[in-house]
Amino acid sequence: MGFKELIVILVIALVVFGTKRLRNIGGDLGSAIKNFKDAMNGNHSVETLESDSQPKTIEVKAVKKAVRKPNTKR
Repeated sequence: MGFKELIVILVIALVVFGTKRLRNIGGDLGSAIKNFKDAMNGNHSVETLESDSQPKTIEVKAVKKAVRKPNTKR
């Protein structure tokens, strides 16, 4: 792929997504690649270790359903 084709693709992406969304996509993609490389090398950030060590709680609410009895009268 040449330089001209790359410019055309970037211009089309800019028109479709806009500057703000394209900037967010680039940042998200960059951080995802960085996290993937860190995981492959065995490097874990302090933030990841702290969040994994804390117990996770899930709140469950019981729902009582009304059960209809079948109509036996004919």
